[in-house]
Order: sequence, then structure tokens, then C-alpha cells
Amino acid sequence: MEINWNNKEPIYIQLRAKLVELIMDGVLCEGDALPSVRQISSEQRINPITVSKAMQILVDEELVEKKRGLGMYVLPGAQDKLSTEERRKFLEQEWPQIAKRIERLGLEIDELLGSKTNQ
Repeated sequence: MEINWNNKEPIYIQLRAKLVELIMDGVLCEGDALPSVRQISSEQRINPITVSKAMQILVDEELVEKKRGLGMYVLPGAQDKLSTEERRKFLEQEWPQIAKRIERLGLEIDELLGSKTNQ
């Protein structure tokens, strides 16, 4: 797991986001075990408490479950739940800002769609 850390957000929030990304992308599927706290801590060179905090958020969000002595596992429906929530956040928080910027720049729909094919 490769994470490019930034100084804008706490590490546990960034780690949670990376684990969410892995679930949404299907890298971690329903029933799959998450890497252990010790493994992530060692690989990323971060405090195990920080890793535990990120994973606890996923438990609280009912995306993963703790199996005592076995680790953390992705719950059934986690990917769908995340997709629904991420869409909602995008439409409510991110899209209005993007739409304002598009309007401010005077971009037309054909320019936006054309830039996709030019890449």
C-alpha cells in the first residue's frame, strides 16, 4: 500500500481515506482481511495507535468489523455504502465548487468534454 502523506490532514484521516479507496476500488473486497495494525505501522513507519485510530473509524462507520484474535474484515455492503456516501459528498460539497469555477472560467461543455479526449 503506497500512501503519499500530506501536511494538511492528520495521518489517521489520510490512512482511513486510503483504506476507503482500496475498498471502493475492489482491492479489498467484502470478507477480505485488512492488513494488520502492526503491518501497516511497520510499512508506513507510523505509530500503531494512529493506525488503530484510522481502523476504529472504519469500524464506527460499519465498513469493517473486528474479529477478536483474527483481525479486521470488510463487511458485506461496504463498497456500496461507500459509493453512495462518496457520491453524496461529491454532489453536495465538491461539485458546487467545481461548477462555480467552470462558470468563473467561462468554460463550455464541449471544451470540458473535449479536454477528456485530448489527454
